Amino acid sequence: MIAWNDYAIGNHRIPCPACGRGPCDKTLGLTIEAGGAGVSHCFRCSFTESYRPERGARFTMPTKPIIKTVATSTHDTLSDYGRDLWSASKPLSGVALAYLNERHCRFPPADGDIRYHASLKHPSGYVGPALVALITDVVTGEPISLHRTWIRADGRKADVDPPRLLLGGHRKQGGVIRLWPEEAVTVGLGIAEGIETALSLAWAYVPVWACIDAGNMKVFPRLPGIESLVIGADNDSTGADAAYACAQRWAADDVEVYMTRQEQNDLNDTLKAPA
Repeated sequence: MIAWNDYAIGNHRIPCPACGRGPCDKTLGLTIEAGGAGVSHCFRCSFTESYRPERGARFTMPTKPIIKTVATSTHDTLSDYGRDLWSASKPLSGVALAYLNERHCRFPPADGDIRYHASLKHPSGYVGPALVALITDVVTGEPISLHRTWIRADGRKADVDPPRLLLGGHRKQGGVIRLWPEEAVTVGLGIAEGIETALSLAWAYVPVWACIDAGNMKVFPRLPGIESLVIGADNDSTGADAAYACAQRWAADDVEVYMTRQEQNDLNDTLKAPA
């Protein structure tokens, strides 16, 4: 597409044969070497063409750019699909209890917002057992999403990427997993980021809820009637900052606040560590 023999040795700027808008629109950089070989590249559309005297020209047409869309919440509350999946999930048993036991987690009560699905499909195509947790709005209690963890009986996550997933198109901001039911929360509450961390904290303090991630923990709202808050803080910078911010807000409102501290990343890592 380029008349290579028309150009002398050196660097040139010429109109692109793919996206050129006229003779003055010189977005293509072209270089001719001493032996006659050449290479060109358009700085706008990424068209490329190379030339060798012994074999002629080879070119690559530009492809459409990949535009990444930002996921947005399309459901204000839990969708019909989510409600059906939650209904299809059963009380913890079998592989679910074996998984939690191997991770040294305390078993939550049967009326907590975590269940078990024996054969749940992962987006990768894998089908296997999974924990299914209901995410509810921390203030209103309205179901807003589900948290799924594909598991193995030996205490490890299933060999899928990623092993944990939220429902697409659902919000998790302002959500929490009530591992102990609302009725169990009287004057005190324990919180942690992940499910396993919260169920590790539960050996020392109940009831506990899981905030899902550091972002939710950081803005965990002051709830009326609670006089004592226990925070199972992760030991990474993001987790520690979120726990501290939450503790500061609650303490400023005359609530007793306690935070865990451990060498490992979280409480569950501590429980799993060799004695």
